Amino acid sequence: MSDKRRTFRDRREAGQVLARDLSRYRGQQNLHVLGLARGGVPIGAEVARALNAPLDVCLVRKLGVPQWPELAMGAVATGGGVVLNHDLLRSLGIADEQVRDAIARETAELHRRELAYRGGRGPLEVSGCTVVLVDDGIATGASMVAAVRSVRQAGAAQVVVGAPVGPSTVCRLLREEADHVVCSTMPAHFLAVGQVFADFHQVSDDEVRQLLAVPR
Repeated sequence: MSDKRRTFRDRREAGQVLARDLSRYRGQQNLHVLGLARGGVPIGAEVARALNAPLDVCLVRKLGVPQWPELAMGAVATGGGVVLNHDLLRSLGIADEQVRDAIARETAELHRRELAYRGGRGPLEVSGCTVVLVDDGIATGASMVAAVRSVRQAGAAQVVVGAPVGPSTVCRLLREEADHVVCSTMPAHFLAVGQVFADFHQVSDDEVRQLLAVPR
């Protein structure tokens, strides 16, 4: 059950709390934990340790509008999961070719970062597995939807979404994409993911690499 007043010292504590909320999956065969880079990887490390499951990374990249790159027209995730804001595309008159170019460009960047994070190791094989997708929080849900669709495309048998914090409305919407959604705290007045963390520093690439290199 979500506690609307819960707060966390840092991502490590948040990951430990989330792991308890996901304890039903402990010991399940063919279970994988994927942390959304970068902030979801420290959370995922705690969840993977508690559930006795391997940890890998899932990257999501924003698809910026051609004229205004900071404005997101969608997102693309490792493995090809794509989410598009069709209303925005129509209102700005963005051509299909421009969308395809953006997807190709950001997918190439995803591959580059994956190689950098894993140090040459291949990705976990998720076909036929239960995949727990973890982030340090959910805001709009677009990144997580792209991640869910990517592991679905890769053949995951069951997809579970886990996050320490998120708005109740978005967590409900994610249940239309995932088989199970666990959100440890859903504040009555959600402003930002960082509002429930005392320490919400930006996770570095080195921290991601170190966490992924730890044997489990």
